[in-house]
Amino acid sequence: MNRASRVSAAASVAALLGLVGCSSHTADPAAGTDSPIIENCGFDLPAEPTPERVVTIKSTPLELMLALDLSELVVGAAFLDGPPPEELLPRDWEVPVLAEELPGREALLAAEPDVVFAGWESNLSADGIGTREDLSDMGLRSYIAPPACEFGQEASPLRFEDIFEMITEVGVLFAAEDRAAALIDEQRTALEGIEEPESPQQLLWYSSGEETPFVGGGTGAPQMIIEAAGHTNVGADHPETWFSMPWESFVDSDPDIIVLVDAPWHTAADKRQRLESHAAAQHMTAVQQEQFVVVDFATTEAGVRNIEAVQTLAESIHVLVGDQ
Repeated sequence: MNRASRVSAAASVAALLGLVGCSSHTADPAAGTDSPIIENCGFDLPAEPTPERVVTIKSTPLELMLALDLSELVVGAAFLDGPPPEELLPRDWEVPVLAEELPGREALLAAEPDVVFAGWESNLSADGIGTREDLSDMGLRSYIAPPACEFGQEASPLRFEDIFEMITEVGVLFAAEDRAAALIDEQRTALEGIEEPESPQQLLWYSSGEETPFVGGGTGAPQMIIEAAGHTNVGADHPETWFSMPWESFVDSDPDIIVLVDAPWHTAADKRQRLESHAAAQHMTAVQQEQFVVVDFATTEAGVRNIEAVQTLAESIHVLVGDQ
């Protein structure tokens, strides 16, 4: 049985391109015509004129720009969670890295962007490159990945339709609507091709944390990815996207499989070694039976590579369990 019956098809590409519920139009006196306004994380973002230069912050915005074949617009990237996958990189193109973490305002302005595209609302703050209001005062527009507006708070569960709406908005902003529609079609097809597991497993999503594990909750990308792969999340009842789980609760959850997030600053190998040496965690069934699945960090934040994480889970668990 394939996943078609589990994947929502309620929003068609045409409806998405209309940006129903996520944009409006307002008169632009200078242009004399209606100019589209994208309502983005509580901030009105004019979609015109079409940006020609963009600085991305975090990996997910850069990867979406690359997936839409818009690398020529990227004049700077910062705070990357690792190198983009080779298949997204254009030939002979190098990522124009501005800073390993958040760039200073001087570096940002030197890149002369029209738009700053941030992966998290917290990337735009007074003690960093500036708030959205600060950027606006400097003549810069800003766009924040919509699924990242409510990090750490109780939020509506993230769905792939939210990812598709974001792809559509970015397509509108950069006059790449056809590319966005094609990418959404491709991702819908990939989702529908995920096979239902015969024996759904209980998964615990170990994202980071040493003194206290930071795990996937019930409303963010981990929940969406696990659910799309046909399995269940130990943290599904928790109302946050990610949350801190005391080691006692972590051990008591005793999942079938532990998902290890591989990040340069806290690798999957480091997490596994910590579990195998932890006085209590080493006795967990998944640890003793070496039931681990590894996913790349950049695929676990809301973005164009979430499909890749679903495929990784589905395929890796099939290898571990062997029941499909």
